[in-house]
Amino acid sequence: MQPKLIPLLTFLIIGCGANPSPDKKAPSHKTANNSGFSPVSPKEKAYYANAIAPMYQNLLAKRGFSGGILLAKNGEIVFEDYRGSVNMRTKEPITANTPFHIASVSKTFTSAVILKLMEEGKLTLDDRMEKYFPNFPYANITIKNLLTHRSGLPKYDYFMDGTRTEMVRVKNKRGKWVKRARTVRIAPQFSGLATNKDVLQYMISNRPAPESNPDRRYSYCNTNYVLLALIIEQVTNMSYPDYLRIHVFEPLGMNNSYVFSLKDASNYVPSYNYNNAPFPLQKLDCVYGDKNVYSTVRDLLQWDRALYQGSFVSAETLEMAFQPYSHETRGQKNYGLGWHLFIKPPDPTIVYHNGWWHGNNAVFKRLIADTATVIILGNKFNRNIWAAGKMSSVFTGHADTTLLEE
Repeated sequence: MQPKLIPLLTFLIIGCGANPSPDKKAPSHKTANNSGFSPVSPKEKAYYANAIAPMYQNLLAKRGFSGGILLAKNGEIVFEDYRGSVNMRTKEPITANTPFHIASVSKTFTSAVILKLMEEGKLTLDDRMEKYFPNFPYANITIKNLLTHRSGLPKYDYFMDGTRTEMVRVKNKRGKWVKRARTVRIAPQFSGLATNKDVLQYMISNRPAPESNPDRRYSYCNTNYVLLALIIEQVTNMSYPDYLRIHVFEPLGMNNSYVFSLKDASNYVPSYNYNNAPFPLQKLDCVYGDKNVYSTVRDLLQWDRALYQGSFVSAETLEMAFQPYSHETRGQKNYGLGWHLFIKPPDPTIVYHNGWWHGNNAVFKRLIADTATVIILGNKFNRNIWAAGKMSSVFTGHADTTLLEE
């Protein structure tokens, strides 16, 4: 049985006329409502729904999509759909209340909590790791270095799983000697299900080689956000899952969101590879901060609204989070405080985070200048999910040619 679009969407599409011109843009809004957003009229919702529907069919629905998708304008849903199965064996259907592992989109929560604690005066971004972990074996690394992926730390998802990264000198195509990273196998020194504290203790006991000196260069590294989650626990005297539940999910009405941790191992729901093979619970599946938030597209819309409204952290703090912090190489891509950035003046900056873990992949793309958002979550590995983020073109009025990180 093939799932159908929600009735509201079907009504909007039927009620709309011909497909809009690809370079036509919906009219801007002028009157704000009580939520702080300008209202979206039924006609405008129909415009967006009619434009999105064929793109969705071509990019995802016809390509084995299993998950949920939601596009919003000014905090209001203009397109939404669910299809596929929670369990490939029982064929339990995915619904609006089905939580998905949102992978690295989880980092947006970790960074926002750190910034909230900063606003409350409970930490500073210049705090060094030794303040929280006296035996930490890497010097001169700050919270800001962790947030911006400029710590130079080794990747725990390598060294905890029997691999390490090392830098080697090789000749490029032009015959110039350059440094490149390569991954080599090492004897695994940890077995069982790891926790954040296990990762920290492994680093203290074994001191795996760093990739670079602190603040030398940008290198996306999940270790940074594992440590940030531990800092949150130190500062708040609460577990990271409990803090997010009590101070983020419940206040924002994110009723189907939670953080997966070791205590949830017996309730693990697998995701699936492209060939429907399930991923079993593995060694690093209980480590959080860098990943392990489970949520729905509707719950993430609540998170998106809170960010637009500045109700979790201030607009000034978010402005700081959305600034680029890595300039040693040229390019349109950069990283803020927990957010990927695509910067191509004079176009407005795109603020986003994609994610992948096992069979889960995710898109959380925010067009702040247009107050528009694309959210896509899947439980069956599908590269088309990342490409489908380009449906944001319906809000900008021009084709999206960006290639964003997977």
